[in-house]
Amino acid sequence: MNILLVTMEMNIGGAETHVLELAKELKNQGHEVYVSSAGGSLVAELEKNGVTHVYAPLKDKKIAHVFSSMKILKQTIKDKKIDVVHAHARIPGAICGVVCKKTKTHFVTTIHGIYRVNAILKIITNWGEKTLAVSHDIREHAIKTYKLNPDNIKVTINGINLEKFKKQEIKDDLGIAFNEEKKKIVHVSRLDEESSDVAKSLISIAGELEEESENGVQIIIVGSGSYIEKLKQEAASKANVILTGARKDIEKILNKADIFVGVSRAALEAMAVELPIILVGNPKYGQGYQGIFDAQSLEMAKNTNFTCRGLQEINKETLKNDILKLLNENKEEMGKYNRSVVMSEYSAKKMASDALELYKF
Repeated sequence: MNILLVTMEMNIGGAETHVLELAKELKNQGHEVYVSSAGGSLVAELEKNGVTHVYAPLKDKKIAHVFSSMKILKQTIKDKKIDVVHAHARIPGAICGVVCKKTKTHFVTTIHGIYRVNAILKIITNWGEKTLAVSHDIREHAIKTYKLNPDNIKVTINGINLEKFKKQEIKDDLGIAFNEEKKKIVHVSRLDEESSDVAKSLISIAGELEEESENGVQIIIVGSGSYIEKLKQEAASKANVILTGARKDIEKILNKADIFVGVSRAALEAMAVELPIILVGNPKYGQGYQGIFDAQSLEMAKNTNFTCRGLQEINKETLKNDILKLLNENKEEMGKYNRSVVMSEYSAKKMASDALELYKF
């Protein structure tokens, strides 16, 4: 099968990594896979794995770029004899909907989040002939908001590369000033203003954690975005906080950690590395605080794709107390359980299987 995956860009991010791992796994299973986007740092890994990248200016809604993208996608569908187009964001979905109608090509989408909606956006949004949603609550939201046929929208997962994200010894210091005597708390996120509340909370309790833990802690915040300079200012007086900026070696940093704090794909990657995790997200995304993840909280976490949507907002005192509690727990046992969850329910193979089932027409 010839498959064209379409997304806005291929920089570091949850949806982008989803596309990367899906493309690689589909390629591994013998399909011809192409990815079209506005480019980015993940393109090299696509091409290293035999997936052809086709540049198109899909990142924004400028009319000139929209028409240019349509032309490029139409030509790609024709030249590569594409059987199915699979879009992964709202702008690419709208563009692909028009192109696939003209070329009579099967068109499907994946919905990665709960997006802002108004009358105009409802009109231009196109979720394809069939749709995947990365969680149950997103599926229900899409059915209600966009009046999708429930029979044509299925739930999928964020597949994790279990060969990359696994427990291993990392001898290199990775260019980060790790203090080997201290416990390490890692948070990974895009650091724009609306997605930085967890990072801000960790920075604000850094001093208390240092004083109240037995050997002290280091807080490692990984990611970049428009708010990172503001976070650096807030962390300037906290000697035990490190902001690394964007990194492509997340699996190595996680292997240096004792606890992960955060949500979504990053939390699943940490689980695959056998870390205990605290699930907490950003209120501006409708995310709240679930707390220490364990077997009893699995179904709740799965329902929102490990994003804590709809839960009570983050409470810094609760977060601090849960971190201190985890520092004294049997982290090895918790970590092994966490990896078992990812292996059984969140593999890249399962994600590809969901997509291939969608491609049957």
